[in-house]
Amino acid sequence: MKLLLFNLGLSNIGDWIYLISLNLIVLDMTGSPFAVAVLYILKPLAALLTNLWSGSLIDRLNQRQLLMMLDLFRGALIIILPFVSSSLILMYSLVLFVNMASAVFKPTSMVYMTKIFPEEGRIRFNALRSLVDSGGFLIGPGIAGVLFWIGSPWIAIYTNGFTFLLSAFLTMLLPKVSNPEEKWGGFSIEEIRGDWQVVSQFSRKHILTMVLYSLFSLLIVLTAAVDSLEAAFSKEMLGLTNTEYGFLVSIAGGGIMLGALIQTWINRALTIRGLIGFGSLFLSIGYLIYASSSGFISGAVGVFLLSFSLAFANTGFFTFYQHYIPTDIMGRVGSVYDWLESFFVIGSVIGLGLIAQFGSIRAAVLVGVITMLILSLGLYRLSKKIDTISDSLQHQELA
Repeated sequence: MKLLLFNLGLSNIGDWIYLISLNLIVLDMTGSPFAVAVLYILKPLAALLTNLWSGSLIDRLNQRQLLMMLDLFRGALIIILPFVSSSLILMYSLVLFVNMASAVFKPTSMVYMTKIFPEEGRIRFNALRSLVDSGGFLIGPGIAGVLFWIGSPWIAIYTNGFTFLLSAFLTMLLPKVSNPEEKWGGFSIEEIRGDWQVVSQFSRKHILTMVLYSLFSLLIVLTAAVDSLEAAFSKEMLGLTNTEYGFLVSIAGGGIMLGALIQTWINRALTIRGLIGFGSLFLSIGYLIYASSSGFISGAVGVFLLSFSLAFANTGFFTFYQHYIPTDIMGRVGSVYDWLESFFVIGSVIGLGLIAQFGSIRAAVLVGVITMLILSLGLYRLSKKIDTISDSLQHQELA
C-alpha cells in the first residue's frame, strides 16, 4: 500500500508541476489567455478521442504493464516538449497525446487498485488516497515555484518528465494481477461494438448503480465548470486581491487535506452511503455559501466546506465504483462513461461561460451551484438505496 500511495503522490505532484509550468510557458510564448485556455480544452478532447475504445484495452491487457507503458510514454513526450517549443501547434499536439495517455491511465489505475485491495480495506485506502492527492495539491505548486526560482518553467517540465519515468519504475515493483483475457488478439470494430453492448447491457440491468454513478459524475462536471469561473468570481465579485485569492486557494487545499486526514482516523465508522450522500450534499452547500458570499470571510467559509466535503464524497464514490462495478468490465464501463462526461464538461464550461459573458459572473456561478444542489439532493436520496444493490454485482462476468 505504501509504495502505491507514494507512486500516486509522485504522479499527483508531477501533474501540478506540469500544469502550472505549461500554463506559464504558453502565456509567455503568446501573451494570450486564449492560448492558455486551449490547454484546458485539450483534456476533454483527449478523452473524447480515447475513451470509446480504451476500455477494450484496459480490460484485456495486463493492467500493471499498461500503467508502466503509459507512464513511460507520458514521460518521454514531456521530456521532448522543450525541443518543439518553437511551434505552438507541435506543443499542443504533444500535450494532446499526453492527455490521451492520461485518459487511459485513470480507468486503468482504478481497475488495478480494485484488484489488489480487498473490499474491507477500500474505504481506508481511498481515504489515504484523498490525503495523498490533497498533499499534491499543496506541495506541487510549491515545488513548481522553487523550480522556477532555480531555473525556468522548462526545468520544471523536465522534472515532471522524469517523475513519470520514476513512476514507471516504481509500478514495476508493485504486485502482479491476473487477467482472464490477456490472450486477446487485437482491435476490431466488431470487438469494440461488442464491448459497448456489454456496457449497455450492464447499465440496463443495474439501473440504480449507473444512475447514482451518472449523478455523481454530473456533480463533478459542474464543480469543474464553476471552478473555471473561480478566479474571475473571486476577484470581481468578492473584490479579492491576488494575495487574498492565493490564501483562498490555500484554504481549499487545507480543507481537502483535513477532510482526508479525518477519514483515515475514522474510516472504520464510514459507509459508502454516508460518504456519497452527506459528502455530496455538503459539497453543494459549500459552493452555495461561496456563490452567495460578498467578501473574503464568507467566501473562505464556503471554500473550506466544499473542499472538506469533496474529500469525503470522492472517497465514497471511488469505493462505490470499486465495490459495485465488476473488475472484468470496469475499464469499459469507466471509459465509456468518461467519454460521455467529456461532452458535459465542454458543454457546461461553454454554457456557464456564455452566461458570465452576456449576463454576470455571479449569475453563471449561481446557475451552476443551484444545479449542483439539485443533483446532490437526488444523490442523497438515492444513496439511501445503496444497501439494496446486491453484493453479487462484483462477481458477475458479463464480458
